[in-house]
Amino acid sequence: MKKIIALALALMLALACIGFTTAEDKKAVKLGVILLHDEDSTYDLNFLNAVNEARDALGIEVVVKKNINESNACYEAACELAEDGCNIIFADSFGHEKYMLEAAEEYPNVEFCHATGVMAHTEDLPNFHNAFAAIYEGRYLAGVAAGLKLEELKAEGKLKGEVPLMGYVGAFTYAEVVSGYTSFYLGAKSVCEDVIMKVQFTGSWYDEKEEKAAAEALIAAGCDLISQHADSMGAPTACENAGIPNVSYNGSTVESCPNTFIVSSRINWEPYFEYIVNCVANGEPIDTDWTGTIADGSVMLSEINETAAAKGTVEKVAEIKAQFENGELHVFDTAREGFITVGGMQLDSYMANVDDDPEYAKDTEAISEGYFHESEYRSAPYFDIQIDGIQLLNAKF
Repeated sequence: MKKIIALALALMLALACIGFTTAEDKKAVKLGVILLHDEDSTYDLNFLNAVNEARDALGIEVVVKKNINESNACYEAACELAEDGCNIIFADSFGHEKYMLEAAEEYPNVEFCHATGVMAHTEDLPNFHNAFAAIYEGRYLAGVAAGLKLEELKAEGKLKGEVPLMGYVGAFTYAEVVSGYTSFYLGAKSVCEDVIMKVQFTGSWYDEKEEKAAAEALIAAGCDLISQHADSMGAPTACENAGIPNVSYNGSTVESCPNTFIVSSRINWEPYFEYIVNCVANGEPIDTDWTGTIADGSVMLSEINETAAAKGTVEKVAEIKAQFENGELHVFDTAREGFITVGGMQLDSYMANVDDDPEYAKDTEAISEGYFHESEYRSAPYFDIQIDGIQLLNAKF
């Protein structure tokens, strides 16, 4: 009996030393969140839903500031949150970064976390962190669904032209958008080899009028299917009005577009919010650059709308997803003959701009082991290559 008691006491001591996060530890965490827009933006709504899920799961206090533009207003909002007792402050837009960094320097005892940014790993500031996710895998899966739909239209003789043509509404010509539309295109190409794609930029993350107009222009140009990296209902609405299949982003649009919506990919930020809260509650450091994956639930697809999707889409997407999860498949596969070419030449080497600097210097060889290593050397995407098969119709930055 004495041995059993001794073992039990030893086990209790060991568990205590591990430092499990308790409910009280989490209640000491106050999370401030800065959003570029509000619930009307699918992008910001995705963050808002995630932080609310984390709040409910962890029992923490959350303060949200909405419609904070990419200006000194972000710095002021961050300072207000810090003065209000927030020990973690998170901002969701790329243009917020320099203002978050300024606030992080002023409040060294507060953790500042920023989505989509590029500066944390070169600034070497202990309380400043970047985060992103391998959304290019989600976009590739959405592209597979698109490619299957194009193959179905081809078999039924319903293509507008001689070859399958996709349209893509992009926000800016940043690497994040280039990586996104390229991975979407490659997913489609993996099942529909002769597909080509046209990209129209709006110069804005959220402009419903411009996004709708861009989609309508692409439809008028003969596109058989439309996708997007933009945050309003503009493009999905244009597709529903015209009866053109649509792959949306950051959430299902099936309720508004039941006849044309196929699928949507998105980053699920809830695992990251739980991660940073637990780090602070446990007194542990937050990763300087954090990248979520399909495996940890950070990259997700909506349910596939089988009314609009091609037959067999659910099964094929599940098959490809499993290949990503077990490491069999890489989105930017440069070893696959003819899959990624530039000027007709197979891509086998590329110096990427990974380290942030004013000259945008190419500093890191990103291709090895037969693929481009996206979001491995920093969390934010740095794939900015214009590959064959994709035509840019304008160049709004």
